Amino acid sequence: MSRRVEQKAKARERIAAQLAAQQRAERRRRLLLAVGAVVVVIVIVGGLVAVRLAGGGKKTTTGPSGAADSQIVTALSSIPESTFAAVGSAGVQAAPSPITAPPLTSGGKPKVLYIGAEYCPFCAAERWPVTVALSRFGTFSKLGTTHSSGSDVYPNTPTLSFHGSTFTSQYLAFTGVETTTNEQVNGQYAPLDTPTAEDQKTFDTYNAPPYVKTGGSIPFIDLGGKFVSSGATYSPEILAGKTQAEVADALKDPSNPIAKAVIGSANVYTAAICKMTNNQPANVCSTEPVTAAAAKLGSS
Repeated sequence: MSRRVEQKAKARERIAAQLAAQQRAERRRRLLLAVGAVVVVIVIVGGLVAVRLAGGGKKTTTGPSGAADSQIVTALSSIPESTFAAVGSAGVQAAPSPITAPPLTSGGKPKVLYIGAEYCPFCAAERWPVTVALSRFGTFSKLGTTHSSGSDVYPNTPTLSFHGSTFTSQYLAFTGVETTTNEQVNGQYAPLDTPTAEDQKTFDTYNAPPYVKTGGSIPFIDLGGKFVSSGATYSPEILAGKTQAEVADALKDPSNPIAKAVIGSANVYTAAICKMTNNQPANVCSTEPVTAAAAKLGSS
């Protein structure tokens, strides 16, 4: 066996192991969106009963949480076309799957729906390429920064948060739902965002076989009713030990492993979004890395 063949075989084995680990972890924590339980702790003090809602527990993050620094947002929204082209999508091993479904829209525009949770390391990894891809079509405001849980696999993965953010675009709409925080209260993560009944139905219907391989996993992403994605497209391990600023800075170098993972996946997400917007804007959708990435999607 030639060295190149051996390297490809080892790469396939490594990717398979990563995906298996992701699936095992996700099976341990299926998203119970319909429950949205709020833990109530009753404390009796001097004959009085105090009721405390979950959410005041000990934080499991170790890095900055709050509003995303303007430099980070700028870095994600101003990646040169030459960098997208240099990274391409040849190394991307997972991509959204085409589905046959009614169009997913909001306000007369095709809609991207993201459902995840702040504790989830796979959500943490996937927010980066999703944000980069969407930033080619519009503008985010009030993006947050956070980390995945410190007590889960791939602890404290640095990431963004869609909780409280808004996205403005003439081409599409975006809904980002973070169902829980990364803070544990009595062994449960405190609730955060609640999906609408319509978004809940989309999650329940299309985050299950045959649309995805493993039902109920997060992050779940529906791209206009044309494609769905469940889980991460790369291993969160690649972000270990980094800050959000360091991840953003790594995207400047197309040879950096983080750039290859994030920008490669962003090219594929961009290709899927272009299918939603009828290839608008042309200066994004007609570029070589986007048209090449479309081959990863199959047909819808």
